[in-house]
Amino acid sequence: MKELKDISLIDFEKLNGLVPAVVQDDQTQNVLMVGFMNADAVNKTIETGKVTFFSRTKNRLWTKGEESGNFLNVGSILIDCDNDTLLVKANPVGPVCHTGADTCFDENNSKAGVQFLSFLQDVIDQRKREMPEGSYTTSLFTKGTRKITQKVGEEAVETIIGAMANDDENFIYESADLVYHLMVLLAHKGFRIEDIAAELKSRHS
Repeated sequence: MKELKDISLIDFEKLNGLVPAVVQDDQTQNVLMVGFMNADAVNKTIETGKVTFFSRTKNRLWTKGEESGNFLNVGSILIDCDNDTLLVKANPVGPVCHTGADTCFDENNSKAGVQFLSFLQDVIDQRKREMPEGSYTTSLFTKGTRKITQKVGEEAVETIIGAMANDDENFIYESADLVYHLMVLLAHKGFRIEDIAAELKSRHS
């Protein structure tokens, strides 16, 4: 797979002007649905940032969520080795299937486990960009490096105290605070939690 840089690379001829588009959740990696795109659908998807298909039944462009509001916000678009299939990585707003299921394959698509950390990092990055009033995360970014690093240090101490006291509930609670504030510091410095994962992976043998 390679990221789609030029729509002219897509081979629309094999299926009479259409290519299959597999939509995958950018966070959980679950397959959400499969549709078809023509050149206009690909262009609109790129222009709007919302996944748009060509509906063969309606014979027109169809933006997923245009009626329900459950849009698929595009993360990236990849093209396969034969240039005739697209992989669209997207972030769903609500259930994807018309039945109300998370995916059209009736799979649970909750952002659970470590995958939630990427989702949380996205939220933190959004706070940094938009700086909404009343947000605790915004207040940390406003106060800058000194305050954020201070909070990381405080939460690290609280985590140690919870561990030494054999207070499992408090240990997990304070560990969560520590990870959250570390992720804020990462965003403040222009990094993400995935950069730590990549560093750890590079050390693994």
